Amino acid sequence: MTPVLRVAILGAESSGKSTLAAALAAHFGTVWVPEYLREFVDTAGRVPREDDQYQIALTQTAREDAAARQATRFLFCDTTPLMTAIYSRWYWNRVDAQLSVLEQRHDYALTFVTAPDGPWEADGLQRESEAVRQTIHEQVVQMLDERGIGYSLVIGTLEDRMTQAVRLLASLR
Repeated sequence: MTPVLRVAILGAESSGKSTLAAALAAHFGTVWVPEYLREFVDTAGRVPREDDQYQIALTQTAREDAAARQATRFLFCDTTPLMTAIYSRWYWNRVDAQLSVLEQRHDYALTFVTAPDGPWEADGLQRESEAVRQTIHEQVVQMLDERGIGYSLVIGTLEDRMTQAVRLLASLR
C-alpha cells in the first residue's frame, strides 16, 4: 500500500488556501482537511481568544490524522498548527507552551504557500484587512525560511496554482 503524503497549504487570510485544497483533492480523487478555525468562529460566534489557540490547533491536527486514514495518495491540509502559532504571535505576541510543541510538528511531503495576489475578501469575523494579510504572508515565509522548511509559492489564478501544484506533486510519485 502506498503511504499517504500530507501536503500543507499555508498562507494568510483570503489567499485561497481552502479553494486550492478542495481543487487539489478533487483533481487527485482524495480528501482534504478544511481549516477548523472557520468552523470554530462560526460555531462560537466569535473570534478565538488566546486560550483557544492550542485547542484549535489540536483539533486541526486530530482532523488531519483522521482524514489521513481516508485519503488516497495525497492528503491536502488547509493550514497547520504553524499558522495558528503565527497568528498567536501576531495577536498576543507569544505562543503558549502546548501550541509551541504542536507547531514544531511539520511532517509534510510538500508545503505550498498561497500568494496574497488575489482580491482580499471580508469573511465575517475571521478576516481583518489587506494590510494584515500581507504582513502575515511575510511572517509565514520568514518562519518557513528560519526553520529550513522547503516550500513552493503558488501564484496567480486557481488554474495557474493548480498547474504549479500538480506539476510539483507529480514529481513526488
